Amino acid sequence: MKAMVFAAGLGTRLKDETADKPKALVEIGGKTLLQRTIEKLKKEGVDEIVVNVHHFSEKVKNFIATNNFGIPVSISDESEQLLDTGGGLKKAAPLLKDSDPILIYNVDILSTVNLKELVNYHKKSGALATLTVRDRKTERYLKFDEEKRLVGWLNKKTGETKISVPETFESGIEKTFSGIHVVSPEIFEYFPEDDRFSIIDFYLELSKTQLIKGFFDDSDLWMDVGKPHQLEEARRLFS
Repeated sequence: MKAMVFAAGLGTRLKDETADKPKALVEIGGKTLLQRTIEKLKKEGVDEIVVNVHHFSEKVKNFIATNNFGIPVSISDESEQLLDTGGGLKKAAPLLKDSDPILIYNVDILSTVNLKELVNYHKKSGALATLTVRDRKTERYLKFDEEKRLVGWLNKKTGETKISVPETFESGIEKTFSGIHVVSPEIFEYFPEDDRFSIIDFYLELSKTQLIKGFFDDSDLWMDVGKPHQLEEARRLFS
């Protein structure tokens, strides 16, 4: 099974940390975020990884070239233009198409989510995509029906909604996206013509006609270390 690591972000929330390096090479407990991500993916059954790059892309390429991770790690280069999450997956599609399914993981996520369980759940469901979600307080929520089908999105601060399945949206279960998802390669057939687009908006549009599921995660650890306070918390935890 192949995985894609989203590592092309600018890391603007970590201004001091990312002034001279990309977020993927920020260290926690003596290991970069990219190394921790690759090691987790490998441990849970991934045998080939694609990493997208943009910000300080040459440093990421050099890091990958000079480290032996025990499995192939290739680059999807977005140096010329940052393509957002959906566009990043679309550009990397030729490197991923012969894997079924494909695991996607944000480089700034630390978690103990059971990825093998996630993948098995996805395979059994028949969904085009399965999104790992949690109970977590934030402003933006994905909504799911009782069968865990994605039915919409809600911004509680602004009141904005994006409704995929109107008949179950209001009663939908609110969960927060965890930056970890699985897709079947058939999803590439549904990509828009645009080169740059959000993967979440793509899922919400696709869920109007296709099955997009939620994997409700309650594992012990989940952290978005792309935020300064959580980066410091993670460093205390892994010190």
